[in-house]
Amino acid sequence: QVQLVESGGGLVQPGGSLRLSCLASGSAFRFDSMGWYRQAPGKQRELVATINTAYSTNYADSVKGRFTISRDNTKKMVYLQMNSLKPEDTAVYYCNRNPPTYALWGQGTQVTVSS
Repeated sequence: QVQLVESGGGLVQPGGSLRLSCLASGSAFRFDSMGWYRQAPGKQRELVATINTAYSTNYADSVKGRFTISRDNTKKMVYLQMNSLKPEDTAVYYCNRNPPTYALWGQGTQVTVSS
């Protein structure tokens, strides 16, 4: 059974950095295109970054140049390096396939950017 577990969130000051991790257990991970998503309070969930099986990446305009998505197929891990964080990056961050599989939404990891 496939399960995605996110970690690495926390409280950080504006301009700071965080690295999120996602472990994809029980899947043929290397065949999956993956993405990081986020949901801020009162807003719809949005796609932040994607990485496909050829390691090609795409980013939402709001995070381009600040966030970097990567993957390690041997460890079944997806990462999101977030630099120059802004208060508007505050949200719960989730990983999932791209496009997402409903049954794989996990608890996410909270990122709060505040002074």
